[in-house]
Amino acid sequence: MGLDNNNHSVFLLYYHLVLVIKYRRKVFSDQMSQYAKDIFVRISSSYNITLEEWNHDQDHVHIMFRAQPNTEMSKFINAYKSASSRLIKKDFPEVRRKLWKEMFWSRSYCLLTTGGAPIETIRKYIENQGR
Repeated sequence: MGLDNNNHSVFLLYYHLVLVIKYRRKVFSDQMSQYAKDIFVRISSSYNITLEEWNHDQDHVHIMFRAQPNTEMSKFINAYKSASSRLIKKDFPEVRRKLWKEMFWSRSYCLLTTGGAPIETIRKYIENQGR
């Protein structure tokens, strides 16, 4: 397992992000997903985020990425959602027939931390320190 590092820390921070299309409309195509993924990669570089995995369904997307401890997740997610929403609606005009307001994404999102060891394994490891 390779760890990431910066000047003052060593870390391995994986996140699983789920974004849902407004009103759960089934508008997300393969081409639109690739376009949204490209936007993610462009924006994420400014936030020290590395895309690991991307997959979509017609009404939502799953994204796994690595980040650094100083990454401001809510700022990044809001920046991504704003930019991608604007650009998708501009370059895929067919979306406007199903999503008539400004937003492409739902206001809410799901962000989960992920890791190599189950929580119980880590809990037991910490409990057994110093024994």
